Amino acid sequence: MSAYWVSVYQEITDEAKLAAYAELAGPAIREAGGRFIARGMPEEVYEAGRVTRTVLVEFPSVEVARAAHDSPAYQEALAALDGGAVRDLRIVPGVE
Repeated sequence: MSAYWVSVYQEITDEAKLAAYAELAGPAIREAGGRFIARGMPEEVYEAGRVTRTVLVEFPSVEVARAAHDSPAYQEALAALDGGAVRDLRIVPGVE
């Protein structure tokens, strides 16, 4: 069953670090089996929604998503981010 990696940027504190992260994270995620579905600022927000950068990545399974996060390549990307953003990242299983 598919799984989705949802990352919401609550605050970006250093654009240069975010750019360094993105340069490493994109290839690491794709090489680990992830496919970017959506990324960017919301067009609309409702209820308690906040206008924050959001990234949605699809993976073949929760296990593949977890392995992508824990991979050496993605950990290198996280090291480059080094406090440049406050994020909420979660892995959510898809529905059948």
